[in-house]
Amino acid sequence: MKDRLIPVTSVSSGIEQPLTPDIHCLPIQVVNVCFVGSPVHPHDWVLVDAGMPKSADDILATAQELYGENNKPKAIILTHGHFDHVGAVEELVEHWDVPVYAHELEMPYLTGEMDYPEPDTSVEGGMVAKMSRMFPNEGIDLGSHVHPLPADGSVPHMPGWQWVHTPGHTQGHVSFFRESDRSLIVGDAFITVKQEYLFKVLTQEQEISGPPRYLTTDWDTAWESVRKLEALKPNLAVTGHGYPMTGDELTENLAKLNREFDTIAIPHHGRFVDNDDK
Repeated sequence: MKDRLIPVTSVSSGIEQPLTPDIHCLPIQVVNVCFVGSPVHPHDWVLVDAGMPKSADDILATAQELYGENNKPKAIILTHGHFDHVGAVEELVEHWDVPVYAHELEMPYLTGEMDYPEPDTSVEGGMVAKMSRMFPNEGIDLGSHVHPLPADGSVPHMPGWQWVHTPGHTQGHVSFFRESDRSLIVGDAFITVKQEYLFKVLTQEQEISGPPRYLTTDWDTAWESVRKLEALKPNLAVTGHGYPMTGDELTENLAKLNREFDTIAIPHHGRFVDNDDK
C-alpha cells in the first residue's frame, strides 16, 4: 500500500514534521535531516544526513520522541559530506555505533584523506555567500564506520528506495527515490530557498533554486542531475535546505528549474564557472 502524503505546512527549526507516515523532516538551523521509518516499527529506521555541527542532541531527542528510548537506527545514510550534512555524524556514530553509507566518491572526504574545495565567496548573492569563507571545508574521518553505497542502486535498510547519483554540488552527491509513492530526498542537488541570501534563509521564503552556489564545483553536471531528478517525476521532494515541496507545485517548479537552470542556478561569475561558455 502506498504511503499517504501528509500536507506540507511551514517547518520551524527544531520541530519535527511528518511528511508521510514513514518520512519525518527535522529542520536544524538552516538544514534538514530525515528520519525514514515508521514509528509503528521503532526498531527499523534510518537517519538521512546528520545536520549542523553541535546538533547531535536535537537529533537524539527527536529520535527518542519518534522511536522510543534505546531504539537506534539501522544506519546513517549521507547525501554528501559537506559540513552542514555531517555536522553531528561523528558524535552520533559514537553514541549509536551504527554504520554510515555514502557514495564511493565521497569516501576520501569521510575518511580523512581529502578536504573539499574552499567555498567560492566570489559568486553573486547576499550575505551568506560572503560569509561562506568561514564555513568548514575539511573532511572528517569516520574510519571503519563508513561504507560505500551498494553498486546496484539499493539503499541499505531502506527497502523500496534507490540511490541516484546526482553530482555537481559534490562529485559523490546522491539523492534517494522511492517509486511506490514518488518520494524524493534530494540533498542539495536542488533546494527550495535561495541559500546565498541571509534574508531569504531567515524567512525561509520558498523558491526553487539550484544547489548552493558557494559550494558547487561543477555546474554542467549539476544541471544534468536536475534533469535526471525531474525525469523521475517526484510527488514529494525533501531538500537539504528549504521547505519540502509536493504535487503540482513541485512538478511545475522542477520543470522550470530544468528549463532555466542557467539563469536560476548558475552564477554569472565564480571560480567554478566558465564564463566563456555563457
